[in-house]
Amino acid sequence: MSAPLRVLIVDDSRDDAELTELALRDAGIEVEVRRAYGEAGLTDLLRDFRPQMVLSDVNLPGFSGAEAMGLSRAMLPGVPVVFLTGSAIGAPGEELPVGDGLVFKDELELLPGVVRGLVAS
Repeated sequence: MSAPLRVLIVDDSRDDAELTELALRDAGIEVEVRRAYGEAGLTDLLRDFRPQMVLSDVNLPGFSGAEAMGLSRAMLPGVPVVFLTGSAIGAPGEELPVGDGLVFKDELELLPGVVRGLVAS
């Protein structure tokens, strides 16, 4: 990657978002990162930052990863969406959303491989 990869992280946990960014940087992936902590600001960042990849938590207060993916794909078709979650169990009655990838937050060492695979395809 010649220019930094523009990555939008959607996560209500500031710590989790920082750990996600560090996982990419520590693996040698040059990134320019912006963060949205829920629905507020997501539309603006999709429009103005124009990320090349969206990494979204599955469960967000008053908003879901599936909704973040829908908004991302509506505004930026073709931009990969990778879900990050701390649990294999979704909200009651809901299945985990299907994006372009899923990484558990306690296995962030796997994220760089997922990101590289999506960028290469």
